[in-house]
Amino acid sequence: MDAEYPVVRSTRRWQGVNAIALLVSGVGILASRPGLVLSGVVAVVFAVASRVDSPPAVDLDVERRVSDATPAPDASVTVTVTVTNTGDTLCPELRVVDGVPPAMTVEDGSPRHGTALRPGKTAAFEYTVGAHRGVHRFEPVVAIARNASGTIERRRTVESDGDETITCRPPLSRQEPVALPLYDNAAGGTGQVATSAGGSGTVFHSVREYRHGDPPNRIDWNHTAYTGELTTVEYQRERSATVVLLIDARTAAYVAPDQNDRPALERSITAAGTVFDGLLSTGNRVGIAALSPTECWLAPASGTAHRAHARELLSTHPALAPTPPEQPFLKMTSLRRLRHRLPTGAQIVFCSPLPDSYAATVARQLHAHGHPTTVLSPDPTEVDGSHRDAPPDASLRLAGIERSLRCGTLRDDGIRVIEWGTEPLRKSVQTASRRWFK
Repeated sequence: MDAEYPVVRSTRRWQGVNAIALLVSGVGILASRPGLVLSGVVAVVFAVASRVDSPPAVDLDVERRVSDATPAPDASVTVTVTVTNTGDTLCPELRVVDGVPPAMTVEDGSPRHGTALRPGKTAAFEYTVGAHRGVHRFEPVVAIARNASGTIERRRTVESDGDETITCRPPLSRQEPVALPLYDNAAGGTGQVATSAGGSGTVFHSVREYRHGDPPNRIDWNHTAYTGELTTVEYQRERSATVVLLIDARTAAYVAPDQNDRPALERSITAAGTVFDGLLSTGNRVGIAALSPTECWLAPASGTAHRAHARELLSTHPALAPTPPEQPFLKMTSLRRLRHRLPTGAQIVFCSPLPDSYAATVARQLHAHGHPTTVLSPDPTEVDGSHRDAPPDASLRLAGIERSLRCGTLRDDGIRVIEWGTEPLRKSVQTASRRWFK
């Protein structure tokens, strides 16, 4: 099915040939050279014929097939495009351009193909793309047919049959899960966050007199054998926390050092998945939200099914698309909606490259309104920087300085900040934790 009406235009391939032909004929007449006069006449006849010739109709049937519609991350996917001339006329010069999804890169071959195609005949070509996280939808095929002289072309887009999307779902944790240290404000069942109260747990807290009903395994038998008095050991009580991973998915969060590097949003999603897995594994209730023009919310919960829902959301949700959103982002409305949804006392892990002052404002406001906030910030000035031969330019250095200043002011405001550069995320968390608990 055609996506739009055809466009017919001149290619100007033989522009100026009439003037040249007349000049050659004139010189031939003045110089009494019949050969030049004949050449000029032939050129004029060719120019006139090319102008009156019309481009062939573009009646095509296009089919697209991919070798794997649900590939693993970084896998290679072969795309095969088959074009059939369903019309009654010859296409002496046909060019076909497949609509490669914007976020996918061609690794081998070309999505462009040129051929001549007789009625009822078929031509096929293939190319290879690299798979990346997300749902990637192919755009319509662009077909361009020119007349025999190549002076006029007819262009139209054609919807293809067959595979239209490639969906790549990475593992929830692309690195070893990270149990991120949380603030001591948790309430609920047994979990990761240590409190100041004594009780059951694993870390020693204090010793008290024995009370009737105390479990035998918590009696300090060594002390009893030495003094004859029964005492009970108290351990540092641990409680589960409610945590929401907030991903900055505004257009500004797609920043990258250059066009060959992954946008910072991809690293934020990787960090969110790694922390989600770590927190869920230690008994916490974890949810996911996004700062985006498109609503994105997964309420805090736990369990295997919740883990699967989180993986699907981080892989395919439109708010976390591989390309920047086209809709405008409403700052006040989005933040107000998020605060309304957050459970009372929920902690926030804000995954953001801190590309502007608004990102820092979000962290401050959430922290001030009773949601202890930890900022996990991938550094967009260092992404994949090891392969770059030239040093970063002035604008990149300036962006790095501005981001470092935002991190510093957030720390001054009592907000925990983890700066994630090129090292593994676990190492960045350990470095930041030493600063928090020294």
